[in-house]
Formats: sequence, structure tokens, C-alpha cells
Amino acid sequence: MTQAETEATKKRILVIEDEPDIVRGLRDALEFEGFEVQARGTGAEGLAAAMDWAPDCVLLDLMLPDDNGYRVCETLRQRDETVPIIILTAKAQESDKVRGLAAGADDYVTKPFSIAELIARINAIFRRQARMSSHADETFTIGSWTINARKHTMSKGRTSKRLTFYELEVLKLLRERHDETVSRDELLEKVWGIQASPTSRTVDNFIVKLRRKLEEDQKSPRHILTVYGLGYKLVP
Repeated sequence: MTQAETEATKKRILVIEDEPDIVRGLRDALEFEGFEVQARGTGAEGLAAAMDWAPDCVLLDLMLPDDNGYRVCETLRQRDETVPIIILTAKAQESDKVRGLAAGADDYVTKPFSIAELIARINAIFRRQARMSSHADETFTIGSWTINARKHTMSKGRTSKRLTFYELEVLKLLRERHDETVSRDELLEKVWGIQASPTSRTVDNFIVKLRRKLEEDQKSPRHILTVYGLGYKLVP
């Protein structure tokens, strides 16, 4: 493979972050792993780069000098429904993380974060995208909803809702094991590609998001059930 061909096959990571030391560390680590990296220090510059460069994944800081990171996330998601967005946040409050997910992010890491864990999450995203391409036309139903894996949508009659990368992957794994309990640890490992930690609420946050979209009554769900002390199971 020529150098030009190698460059063309590299996955592109856009970093929207205004702290030079963090940018430097991310760029060095990501380029060492073989990714092509561009970095921008403001929300406006990041949005422009996302349009011009078409990254395969976006790392987005929530505390930007010119704009609210949540608004930047919402704009990114409106322009591209499927690009994975991982937010970088110094905010430890659970509500801030949930707000980021609600704005369209697929995942979050809290500063200070492990570069190794972040890269593991990014690699897991790309592995799953590669597998998804071989099942691009896959559709399945949950209750009265039809899930279209290629379009990342769920629809019922005239109603259609978008599914983020991780939301779809969680649903697919639960569907593969329907009527069986899938532990939080297994969901983290198979969907996010990371080891579980006692403080991780990633899975729970995504279950909350999915129930908001899928269930008629979130307090009494019919399809995504909690098996207390163990995990979750899907009843189609």
C-alpha cells in the first residue's frame, strides 16, 4: 500500500478543545495509534472543521471559550446523525453528563481521564461500525417500533426518532439476548469496549435515554426491564 493509500484509509479524529496541553497529549497519543487528527480551540472553528473535513469521530470539550459545548454538540448532531461524539468534561455532576448525552453525544469521559481508556472506546466504535456495514439493511421490531440499523432510526407510523451509535448498539445486543439478562459489565465490555468500574453510570444513562424514546411509560417499562442487582433484559 502506498503512503497516499495509507493516508486515505486513516480514521479521522476531530478534537474540539481549547486547553493546549490536553490537545498536545491527545494528538500525540492518537497519531501514535495511527489516526489522523485535527484540533480546533473554539466551537465555531470546530463546527467549520466538522463540515469541511468530515471526521469519523469527534472529541468535544464542554467548556469552550466562545460557546456552550452542549449547543455545539446539538449542532454537530443536527448536521450529522451518525458521527460518534465523545464529550470531554471536567464536570463531575451526573446531571451534566446526562445533559451532554441528551444533546446528542454518544459517550463521555471525565477529566482527568485515561488516554488508554479513551483510545479503547474510540477503537471499539470503529470495530462496531465495521461490523455494522455488513448488516447495513438490518431492521427489527421492539413493540410497535421498527428499528432501522442502517439509518439509525426507530419509527412508528408517522413518528420517527434518531438513534445514536451507542443507543443502537445497546438495543442490538439486548435484542440478540432477548428475554435473557445482560449485565452492566457485559454491556460495557461488548458495546463500549471497556472494563467496568464501580462508579460507571454509562450503561444506566443510556438505558434512561432509550426508555424515553421507546417506552410509553418510563416508570413502568414493558420492553427494557431492570433485573435488580444483575442488569437489563429486552422483551420485544
